[in-house]
Amino acid sequence: MAARAVQGVGAAFLTPTALALISSIFPDPRERGAAVGIWTASGALSMALGPATGGFISQNLHWGWIYLINVPIGVATFALALWAIRPDTHRVRHSLDLPGLVTSAIALFALTFGLIEGWNLPLVAVTAGSAAAFVIIESRSKQPMIDVTLFRSRVFTGGTLAMGLWSFGVFGIYFFSALWLQNSLGFSPVEAGAAFVPMALVMAVVALQSQRLARLLGNAQTVALGLGLMAVAVLGISYVGADGGYLDVLPWFLLYGLGGGMLVPLTTMILGALPAERAGVASGVLNVSREVFGLLGITVLGAILSARQSQSTFLAAYQSTLVIAAIIVAVGVPVALFSLRRTAAQAAMAGASN
Repeated sequence: MAARAVQGVGAAFLTPTALALISSIFPDPRERGAAVGIWTASGALSMALGPATGGFISQNLHWGWIYLINVPIGVATFALALWAIRPDTHRVRHSLDLPGLVTSAIALFALTFGLIEGWNLPLVAVTAGSAAAFVIIESRSKQPMIDVTLFRSRVFTGGTLAMGLWSFGVFGIYFFSALWLQNSLGFSPVEAGAAFVPMALVMAVVALQSQRLARLLGNAQTVALGLGLMAVAVLGISYVGADGGYLDVLPWFLLYGLGGGMLVPLTTMILGALPAERAGVASGVLNVSREVFGLLGITVLGAILSARQSQSTFLAAYQSTLVIAAIIVAVGVPVALFSLRRTAAQAAMAGASN
């Protein structure tokens, strides 16, 4: 657990910085959108390779190698970053928001602990009290960890919420799908890992073409359609019974990948909703939202799955959990249509530029 915590610290440094670099290197909205598409596609390809490689290692080698294999990859990535990323000579010193850091850490720890181990009155009080203290501190701090004024932007707030709803439903599904494929459908670890490869490949290809689709349909419509397709796919998976095979699962996985690749404009719009100098903060908030909602998805859906499994089989419990996840992802459709819609002034400017 300690080692995983250190790994989380590294991820907290890496992901927001990557998105901030994209915003600074590509100030042009179209170029930035293409770069985010490539960034998303590379993530999708890693999703294809990760489960397949992990399944092979866990089935044929020692399970510890699923962690050890990341060491040479990390070393290569470190060397690549030193070579490719130019050092930023423009430095701005900020003070550490220690009160915000402490209160947010307490709130997230208490929330996670309660979801995993069960709630009681003192834990609820700690969670609510530390969360409220965090909001008050951030609203009054001169250099807050999270500037609450960011949420005055309709696009930023709604886009972050849509991303969070997607993470809630999706992280839980990914987490339990490998168990479902093996426990209910009889897949081996290698087969379960390989089952995700076509979905991830479709997601990568669509992510690279998402900008063209957004220009055709509009950003809000593209994101809403993507979320809708993903919700339908999750719901479709819930109807696959114990006698189902991979051909029963594959169409829904492909539909899911198609919808996931269409979410690239969501990230682009969230980053573009704020001035360039706040891209780092925006990407940080975006990733915090995605991780926190993903955590809630795994723990809440896991709790529902466990509760229903005590009353029925794993398959029946998993199917009912999928229905809940599909509804949660579908809620993101109206959120995206409302928050990402064009104003009359934006539509007029777009028409003039065309």
